[in-house]
Amino acid sequence: MANLARISGSLRRSTVRVCSASPLPFCRNNALYSHSFSESATTVRCFSRDSRYRSCHRHYASSAHTTVRIGCAAGFWGDTATSVPQLIYGGKWDFLVFDYLSEITMSLLSASKNVLFFQNMGYAPDFVLSFCPFIKDISKKGIRVVSNAGGVNPLACGAALQEVVQKAGLDLKVAVVTGDDLMPQKDSLTELRMPDSEGKKPLPKTIHNMNAYLGAFPIKWCLDLEANIVVTGRCVESAVVLGPLMHSVHLAGHLIECGAQATGGIFTDWHMVPDWDNMGFPVVECSSDGSFTLSKPPKTSGLVSFGTVAEQLVYEIGDPQRYLLPDVTCDFSSVTITEIPDVDGGAVKVDGAKGSPPSADYKVCATYMDGFRAMAVCPVGGLRAVEKARRTAESIIKRLRVNIQVLGAEDTYGPHAFETSPREAVVWMAVHHKEVAPAGTGMGEHKPQSPVLKPFFFLHPKVHIHVNGELVETHREAALEPSLAEGHDTSLHSEENSPTPTDLPSGPHTFRLDELAYMRSGDKGDSSNIGVIARHPLYFPYLKKCLTAEVVEQYFQHLIRKDQTDLPSVIRYELPGIYGLNFILPNSLGGGGVASLHSDPQVIHTFIHTNSQNGRRHRDFNCCGSF
Repeated sequence: MANLARISGSLRRSTVRVCSASPLPFCRNNALYSHSFSESATTVRCFSRDSRYRSCHRHYASSAHTTVRIGCAAGFWGDTATSVPQLIYGGKWDFLVFDYLSEITMSLLSASKNVLFFQNMGYAPDFVLSFCPFIKDISKKGIRVVSNAGGVNPLACGAALQEVVQKAGLDLKVAVVTGDDLMPQKDSLTELRMPDSEGKKPLPKTIHNMNAYLGAFPIKWCLDLEANIVVTGRCVESAVVLGPLMHSVHLAGHLIECGAQATGGIFTDWHMVPDWDNMGFPVVECSSDGSFTLSKPPKTSGLVSFGTVAEQLVYEIGDPQRYLLPDVTCDFSSVTITEIPDVDGGAVKVDGAKGSPPSADYKVCATYMDGFRAMAVCPVGGLRAVEKARRTAESIIKRLRVNIQVLGAEDTYGPHAFETSPREAVVWMAVHHKEVAPAGTGMGEHKPQSPVLKPFFFLHPKVHIHVNGELVETHREAALEPSLAEGHDTSLHSEENSPTPTDLPSGPHTFRLDELAYMRSGDKGDSSNIGVIARHPLYFPYLKKCLTAEVVEQYFQHLIRKDQTDLPSVIRYELPGIYGLNFILPNSLGGGGVASLHSDPQVIHTFIHTNSQNGRRHRDFNCCGSF
């Protein structure tokens, strides 16, 4: 591509260039279409067997389409491939979206790309493998596909997809969105602003990858170019849905981004969800007024209800009044979820999301190497098994950063564990060291070690992210949407919406938390996000009274490290539209993701099963009432 001229976007010009150029080496007889624009730090490459550019500028959520139907076929890297035929043959869809990326996934993909044997990888191969057998039916039905499977190597993913298309003899355009990779700018990044505070920190020295969370406009422009398949690198999860719609439906993207989690795949009342072997994947029908319905394909199992969808709403949202995305700042606090009667498998209508202009910054996630870790799991049996297991572990390791837990003794619950005397126990040992050399345990086989890759989040001005593209001939220039040209301050945290009630009717009964509420936990870096939704509106005042930030902090004090930042130990937010509370616990996951030494690095087990064993109640989370 040495014969291609360079261009670079300019914020002052605020233009988008749609270009054609010479074929890429791996795309014989195919044209390259390229967008370059500074706001998105993005180059869009669109490969097609038809080298002619055909202008097509459709607004997929306009009045011309009463509804747009979107199905989510993957919620994480490694999700089941059975979703693809289920959705293709289970209804009429405009789009299928696949969401594969998380901070952990980006770390793993980056590490794999740095291995000599896997240099052409760095993307989610599951996408290509699950997609390939059904490519002809997808084409026949006119379904368009959007995915962030590109990971840290979206061009390689695009090449693999183009090979599938060519072998099938189809005339499909594959578009690739790049530009999220900020590694070329690493040397110019010094003092960086933190997302959750006013402070600044230097960039760690051992950076593996550094990717900005792009938004939906690059995807929208790919679809304007009539791309049939769009592959991106790092973008916000909701963008794979908003890109097709370009409407006020970021919430729809958030609700279906994790696949079957919204249809009962992860649910407090898991025993109410039938037939896990045929779990239905979520689909949304989005109206031009911004409301949408969420359901699942017919003749599938799972469950769509207020509870399953409300749990997904609070999943990893942080401040619900300031859910920051590249394209918009969302307010989910007044969202309502209404069950639609007489629908097989369940369906809900979701409405009430509000939006305001986005910030002037991109959120960026970098991962850096911070030593190595190794883990060993050793079964111990017999009388006094817990005591024996703990003594065995403590005698092996004395000089490293160590996490020792005895699984079976409820070590995960800290001071809230119930007394137990099992005759079986499992030792969980994890160590962290700056070097890869063996620690010398002196017993058992050598345990494999792995690098510790920690996330590092910061904000970077959109106007400072520029990407060069390749240009031969310009076909048109189109002005960017005005909302992208200016950013708005979204740095403030919202406060609790209403005072905590004190004068509530009280009765003689106590209730476990899971009897009064649905719960969902998630993680962002080293912070835990715990959502609690009242099962009935009458329960909400009692939850607000009992579940204060102070109570939650006291309960999780064995996990929270207070010496890391100046952030509060626990922050509580309210979602009165669904009668919910959302708690953020900074510095509670032992580093988070692949860096943590905990057996439960996302605090999923600890909270969701609080006070539910054998019907026993814990005084910290008891609620009293006369209902």
